[in-house]
Amino acid sequence: MPVGVEGIEVEPVTRWLAERASVTPPLDFAVVQGGRSNLTYTVTDADGRRLILRRPPLHGVLQSAHDMGREHRIVSALADADVPVPPTVGHEDDPSVTGAPFYVMEFVDGVVVRDAETARTRLDADSRRKASEDLVDVLVRLHEVDVDAVGLGDLARREDYLARQLKRWHGQLQQGATRELPVLEDVHARLSADIPAQGPATIVHGDYRLDNLILDPATGHVQAVLDWELTTLGDPLADLGLLQVYWGEAGDDVLPLLDSPTVVDGFLTREQVATRYAERSGRDVGELDYYVAFGYWKLACILEGVYSRYASGAYGETDDSFEAFGQMVLALGERAAQTAARAGR
Repeated sequence: MPVGVEGIEVEPVTRWLAERASVTPPLDFAVVQGGRSNLTYTVTDADGRRLILRRPPLHGVLQSAHDMGREHRIVSALADADVPVPPTVGHEDDPSVTGAPFYVMEFVDGVVVRDAETARTRLDADSRRKASEDLVDVLVRLHEVDVDAVGLGDLARREDYLARQLKRWHGQLQQGATRELPVLEDVHARLSADIPAQGPATIVHGDYRLDNLILDPATGHVQAVLDWELTTLGDPLADLGLLQVYWGEAGDDVLPLLDSPTVVDGFLTREQVATRYAERSGRDVGELDYYVAFGYWKLACILEGVYSRYASGAYGETDDSFEAFGQMVLALGERAAQTAARAGR
C-alpha cells in the first residue's frame, strides 16, 4: 500500500486518476517545494508516468481564493493559444475525494529556476540570456491573446483593473493579517488616489516571474507557464511591474526571491526586460514605476497572508523558517512606498 502525504487521500485519488488518465497503480505522491499558496504534488505511477496535482492549502483558505476550477479553466482555454501551458487532465470540485477541490495536468519536462545555484548549474550564459528574452516574448504573446476567442471573455470585469486589485488585496490584507501594517495602509491610499488610465484589457497572469516557468535547459526557451491562480482580465502593465519586482539584480538590498536566480550573469537587466517588452508589445511603459510600486504592495499583501497561514499551520507541520515571510512583508512595504514616491504618488 503506497504511503500518502498530507492533503492527499491515496485510494480515492488513485481511482479518480485511473478513470481519466490511464495511470498504473500504485501511485507515489510528493509535494513540490517552492509554492507559496496552493499545494502542488508530483504524481508518479508504477510505469514512471508523471502528472501534477494542485489543491488549496489544508486550511485557512480565504473567500474567493484558491479556486481550482477557475485555474483549470484558464490553463485549458490557453491550450490552443500561442502561450505554452501544461495539458490538463481534469478537474474535481467534490471535496470528498481528497478533502478539497483539485485539478490535474500533465508533467512538463524541463527546469524551474528557483535560485542562483540552479541558474548557474542548469543554464549556461547564453541560455540565461535566451530565457530572459523568451520570458518577455511569452508575456507579450499572452497579452495579445483574444480573450473572447479562447472563451475567457467573461473571466472578470475588463475595466478598472487597478482599482479592483487595490480593493481586493486590501480586503485580503484586512481579513488575513494578524498585525498592524501601517506602511501598507499608507501605500494603498497613495496608489488608490492616482491610478493611471487603463488601455484595452488583456489576460493578466498576476504572478508572472522566472520561477513560475518551466525552461528547456539546453536552449532557455519557455516550455510552460505555471501558477495561473491569480489570473484575471485587466491592465497588462501590472504583469510587467510585478516581473520587475521579482527580477533581482546584484546589489539589490531587497530580494523577494531570497536567492534570486536573475542576479547570475547572463540574464537581462530589469531595464532591458522593460525595453524589450515595450518594443515587442508597442505599449508605452512611461508609468512603469506606478506598476512596480503596486507590485511591491500586492506582493507584500500576498506574503502577509502566506505568513499568517504558515503561522496557523495551514501548510502542515513546518519549522520557523516562515518567519522570513513576515520580515519580507515589511521590507516590501518600504520599497513600495519608495517606488510610489518616485512615481509621483
